[in-house]
Amino acid sequence: MSLEDGLFEQRVARISEIEALGYLPFGKRFDFTHTVPEILSDYSEKTAEQLVPEIRVTVAGRVQTKRPMGKAGFMHIQQNGGKLQLYIRKDGVPERDYALFGLLDLGDIVGAEGYLFRTRTGELSLHVEKLEFLSKTLLAMPEKFHGLEDVETRYRQRYLDLIANQEVRGVFVTRAKIIASIRRQLESRGFIEVETPMLQAIYGGAAARPFVTHHNTLDIDLYMRIAPELYLKRLIVGGFDRVYEINRNFRNEGISTRHNPEFTMVEFYQAYTDYKGLMDFSEELLRQLAIDATGGTSVPFGDQTLDFSVLRRITMRQAVVEYWDGDGGPTMDNVRDPEWLISATGKATAGEALAHLFEVHAERKLIQPTVVYEFPIEISPLANNNPDDPAMVDRFEIFIAGMEIGNAFTELNNPIEQRRRFDAQLDMRERGDDEAHQMDEDYLRAMSYGMPPTAGEGLGIDRLTMLLTNSQSIRDVILFPLLRPEGEIGMADKLRRLGG
Repeated sequence: MSLEDGLFEQRVARISEIEALGYLPFGKRFDFTHTVPEILSDYSEKTAEQLVPEIRVTVAGRVQTKRPMGKAGFMHIQQNGGKLQLYIRKDGVPERDYALFGLLDLGDIVGAEGYLFRTRTGELSLHVEKLEFLSKTLLAMPEKFHGLEDVETRYRQRYLDLIANQEVRGVFVTRAKIIASIRRQLESRGFIEVETPMLQAIYGGAAARPFVTHHNTLDIDLYMRIAPELYLKRLIVGGFDRVYEINRNFRNEGISTRHNPEFTMVEFYQAYTDYKGLMDFSEELLRQLAIDATGGTSVPFGDQTLDFSVLRRITMRQAVVEYWDGDGGPTMDNVRDPEWLISATGKATAGEALAHLFEVHAERKLIQPTVVYEFPIEISPLANNNPDDPAMVDRFEIFIAGMEIGNAFTELNNPIEQRRRFDAQLDMRERGDDEAHQMDEDYLRAMSYGMPPTAGEGLGIDRLTMLLTNSQSIRDVILFPLLRPEGEIGMADKLRRLGG
């Protein structure tokens, strides 16, 4: 028997001892008067004298440390990210409660009632007068509730990561603040939150490879959505002038520190504006987002300090010229010349060539929050034409720390031009581009009823959370990231033996 199995068996044996004292080993309802963080917030500044007369509280939490000392003892419980010391005396609680204290393992969940005081060392503590058992833990906690550093274990067993590493909890609290800030800012500007299908007969709204599934009753293949864009724009046609959706998207692509096949975005669409209007709005939104999430607009990320107070604005052509690697960089005339672009890259079109050069030379160097605008028409089939340059569209992307975190454009609302763009995408698919858009006949029909001038934007919430929590991997900001299947861990067999 391994040491781990031996500890498991010992803890299982404790169940009968706890039951013999009259407790339920897996607990019952327990009403507490305060959370641990509330106690720390309300009473941490009070002196011993100010805690008299007695301030009575009832709390619950997970046992983090335990120090028996003869006829008394101390333990810390952890709840909601806060830690509180409990003091228990043999002559201060019922006999069975003190016996229960002796049976507790680290990780067990308990409830306690008593009054607050300060110990000789000045630590705010609860003097326990009643102890209740709420749930038995059968597996050993990480040593002293810290030191869970194995990345594989942290991602696979996020529940254990959250118990052991309190800074991880803080990341996801910040993520919640980010989403709340986005909702609050959009709704204060009159946007309505909606829901659109995640299973789609025709996928669209982005250039990506979808996941395919099958609906048995209808006997048709369906796709997990890669973006909600085309449905949200149908709502613009229907008269919802400002709509947004915080949505899960699915793209059947690689996994990296910046990519997870399942990810979260917010997409919003506003009628009667254009991409320049969304540039201004994005600057305001990101500035307030940083303040709401971190308390200010200067945010550390790796060895950089990011300034969210302003968005630099630069065209894609300017970015290629400015950030070119090596000698003999191009001029603005070069990057406007289709023949030069194609010869420099070997791409089929000038637009694809310009986008390739931007990705190779400029993208990773855009550290401070930057808007890159004026994109080639070949890679932007849903964006409106630039009136001054037929090769470009009115589109921008937002880059921070070398990552794309947002994409926006003035929406193409001409159904005749949209059909032509879809045809061009079909040609790209025939050349082997399996990420090109499909033809969506119903979307064309919706556009033919008249879409007002509109601009739309998508922001990646996972990557925004990375930036605002100084997290270097997207897996650190997704509670349950996708991982390769692991081998059989044997937990089911252990529990099956106990159940007979």
